[in-house]
Amino acid sequence: MRWIYLSPHLDDAALSAGGWIYDQTQAGTPVEVWTIMCGFPNTRMLSMFANYLHTQWGMSSAREVVSGRRIEDKNAAAILGAKARHLGFLDCIYRQDENGDFLYYSIFVDPLPGEADLPKRIAESIAARLKPDDELVCQLGVGKHIDHVTVRLAAELLGRPLHYVADIPYLFNYPEHLKPKTTGMKKKVERVSKAGLGAWKEAILAYESQLPMLFKTPGRMRKAINTYCLNMGGMTFWHKKR
Repeated sequence: MRWIYLSPHLDDAALSAGGWIYDQTQAGTPVEVWTIMCGFPNTRMLSMFANYLHTQWGMSSAREVVSGRRIEDKNAAAILGAKARHLGFLDCIYRQDENGDFLYYSIFVDPLPGEADLPKRIAESIAARLKPDDELVCQLGVGKHIDHVTVRLAAELLGRPLHYVADIPYLFNYPEHLKPKTTGMKKKVERVSKAGLGAWKEAILAYESQLPMLFKTPGRMRKAINTYCLNMGGMTFWHKKR
């Protein structure tokens, strides 16, 4: 069977579960990371918010950002032994309404009524690519990033059993979100090998454009991942009780 990690953005799966992905692939389990929100916008105009983020990432155009981040994602997947697949939905910073107005000037907001059909469209796109025995992993939505919440909603529309992982690094910043996001769920901890822990951190380093914003420095990232793995006893998954 394949394990499919539904990653909202081009880094989320590696950030949240990189160590276990590595251990799975080393054990011969086929693993694919499907990034949902990594399509190319069809406009050159950007919002002030998107331009600000581009500056933080050291890039200019949306095409440069998406192309560059897709390359980073493939490099990270190679480190973990996984296959990277990229879907065409847009990151929230690029999405516009029917009048061409940009929808989001913050990433930590509730889904807008105008995008009520987005989870369904994402679910249909995922379903068309799935095999009957695929195991699916999605983010809990800790941190309440609009795209993480949307992808979780889409995953739950599939009507299939799901494995949930906590969103890193948002878990470190919003630990109080974990309990409400896992209410009624059962926790399972998988041990991560020493090699897996090392590959996890190396994969995160592959996202060069994102690292300064996410962790400030490589040293802080390594410390945060080491501490998380130690405190949790490995890689933590949650499942809805049946």
